Amino acid sequence: MSPRDRMSANDGAGSVADPAERRFGLKTGVVVGLADDDVVRALGIRYAEAARFAPPVQVTRYDAPVNAFRRAPAAPQLPPKLFARLIGDDDLGTDENCQRLSVTAPADLGADERLPVLVWIHGGGNVAGAGDFAHYDPRALVVEQRVIVVTVTYRLGMLGFLGDGAEVPANLGLLDQLTALRWIRDNISAFGGDPDLVTVFGQSSGAAAIAYLMISDGAEGLFRRAIMQSAPLAVAAGRAAMTEAMLAAVGVLSRDAPVEEILALQPVAERAARGHGMASRMPFDVQPGLPPVPDGAERDAAWREAAGRVDVLIGCTLEETGVIGALVPALNGVFRLPVLGHVVRRLIVTPSTRSMYETPARQFVARHRAAGGRAYRYRMTWRPDDNGYGAAHLTDLPLLLGTRQAWEGAALLGSADWADVDRRGRVVRRIWAEFARTGTVPDVGESDTISLLPD
Repeated sequence: MSPRDRMSANDGAGSVADPAERRFGLKTGVVVGLADDDVVRALGIRYAEAARFAPPVQVTRYDAPVNAFRRAPAAPQLPPKLFARLIGDDDLGTDENCQRLSVTAPADLGADERLPVLVWIHGGGNVAGAGDFAHYDPRALVVEQRVIVVTVTYRLGMLGFLGDGAEVPANLGLLDQLTALRWIRDNISAFGGDPDLVTVFGQSSGAAAIAYLMISDGAEGLFRRAIMQSAPLAVAAGRAAMTEAMLAAVGVLSRDAPVEEILALQPVAERAARGHGMASRMPFDVQPGLPPVPDGAERDAAWREAAGRVDVLIGCTLEETGVIGALVPALNGVFRLPVLGHVVRRLIVTPSTRSMYETPARQFVARHRAAGGRAYRYRMTWRPDDNGYGAAHLTDLPLLLGTRQAWEGAALLGSADWADVDRRGRVVRRIWAEFARTGTVPDVGESDTISLLPD
């Protein structure tokens, strides 16, 4: 069955109308969403079709009305150990044809309203996660700030971020994201969104992808602003040699083998990546110099050129690399010791956070401003009580996305009270939404959650 046939068979509208249904007339056809209390959701909409190891092709027409009632399945991936340990799991199922997106809008949207659009690019080291992960539910952001949020699912790991650029195209996951942004430009007005007021926001590998989307061939005009949370921009150096070693280790990748056989090669590729410096911390990532991303001096020039058309908000948490405690249980025990634990964590976490996240972000802002662009930098300072990791990687997520039910029991939150999480989250959500609306950040005064930095 072809991807188009599968789309029609699985997504076609039923014969019995639900009073909660909301119909949207897109350029591509009719999409049917559902009212969900104070929001309307259109879930799991296919934005592209792609064969294995082939570039995505944007969906331009749905043959029948699309019932957008179910969250998008995740891209095929190995069990996400770090995510599960710190946050918890969410069984969405997987589908190799994963190019889908979901739209969440205010339920009381007026017929003539056109709201800012925020497009979420999830993190997970380009090997884990999904756009419709329960912890990424955008309800609070949508309702409080009256914006529209689109969450995107794209190819990962062996299927999305490993290719030689010849036999197997590189950067397929990034090309998926780019195609999703084109679909959004063409169709978001049907949901009440303003296609000229699109902000892309993402965390970790998703944030790094946004930096490359800014300079990708064909991206001009697709988004106006970019928010990059905990972008590991330092991992770009030395990537070409590492990728060559990974490709040599896995050999020729089959277009016909069961997807499980392809996934089984991922640890082989990761072992081959060891010893390649900072890049090996995220073996699967965008490969500069291969479509759609320029290389070398051209890449730096492209970021300078993008400064005139894309406003930037970039930053990280105070202790990004504190999550190392989740990977090394003995070290986590040391981190929790009174007095000594704080000293050891600072000695390990402060320099690694600075080199991998803070310094590259500061340099990104400096270049952007020098080229005439508007850029802001922040630092997330909130330490969830008793989590053992401090203000670590991922601690910004519950302040923006997800519900109390989704985050309940997450080790990352320690003993934090949800009312306190929500209080802090309202501050962060306000900053993100105001930046999306105006390209500026509001004065939130003295905050015990986030600091806006002058440099």
